[in-house]
Amino acid sequence: MTHRILLLSAYDAASHRRWRNQLVAMFPDHHWQTLTLAPRFFQWRIRGNPVSWLDEPCLQQPWDLIVATSMVDLATLRGLNPQLANVPCLLYMHENQFAFPVSEQQHGRVEPQMVNLYSALAADAVVFNSIWNRDSFLEGVADFLNKMPDAVPKGLVENLQHKSDVIPVPIEDHLFAEPDRAINLDCPHLVWNHRWEYDKGPDRLLKFLESLERRKRPYRLSVVGEGFRSYPKVFDQIRSQCVGRIEHWGFLASRADYDGLLGKADIVLSTALHDFQGLSMLEAMASGCIPLAPDRLAYREYVPDEYRYSSHEQDSDAEAEAAVRCLERLTQTPPLRCQPERWRASVLRGKYQSAFDELIGMTGSR
Repeated sequence: MTHRILLLSAYDAASHRRWRNQLVAMFPDHHWQTLTLAPRFFQWRIRGNPVSWLDEPCLQQPWDLIVATSMVDLATLRGLNPQLANVPCLLYMHENQFAFPVSEQQHGRVEPQMVNLYSALAADAVVFNSIWNRDSFLEGVADFLNKMPDAVPKGLVENLQHKSDVIPVPIEDHLFAEPDRAINLDCPHLVWNHRWEYDKGPDRLLKFLESLERRKRPYRLSVVGEGFRSYPKVFDQIRSQCVGRIEHWGFLASRADYDGLLGKADIVLSTALHDFQGLSMLEAMASGCIPLAPDRLAYREYVPDEYRYSSHEQDSDAEAEAAVRCLERLTQTPPLRCQPERWRASVLRGKYQSAFDELIGMTGSR
């Protein structure tokens, strides 16, 4: 049965854009209408998107379902558009503001946290892309409510938990490589494929590489991922110190070129302090890369124990040594394949369908 679905993405970053395009492609029989805002001016976007969309004609049209990302101020949007009050809403949490690390340039995130909380309360279902994302959100809400001086409603966290589910951003089936792809363990090609920002731990990457050099461990290196005009200058230091090791440096605008690089790499490395799902890790693992990731965040949900190194968030030197030891263990014996089969789009499609069907079925009971 064809349904009319309004898809709202208020901060349409690359991962958000990919996810919404996947949804439309997975369910082509539905009639989709998409509203997006460019991923810039974060503080204005997360608080101002209902105003930016105030005169959008499609908000006055009838819909069977609204799907909104976590950057959408859903409570305000429904308040300003009463005709949407009886349309079931699914809030998709790519991230949550309670678990974001705060940079030196930021001074707290109360406003974004309130948007997340109010949106979750206004939604009929809240879907997270990982268990870690869900749990850190619920824990953050509980801590936030504990700071309120009085008039705190009972059972709020439990009610949010009751209407929460976990359905990851899918990995397209065509990205999965043949399971017998060759891996070079003597001189592995390491790929670091994350956003060029402080929370992805580029300083930890440098210390890891310096430890490899001290041990005279042969390796090749590709540093890719999305960069920005302003980026941590440690990347320049990495490029300078590893110039003889580098296979590729910088963002690959072509998806085919990026997929080709993953298909040639041996080990995908994360040094992140923050990752709500880890699409770049999952993509590389699907392509046949062996993962090497810290024992934290969402990595525990799909990176097997033997591929995770000890987490030392307060001691980057100790963590670098742990990562090198883990790499040495992996290269001493041929590691087993660990492609993330449960994250395939063909596997997750049914879960999205069930979530949509359950919410659309609510319409007649309102």
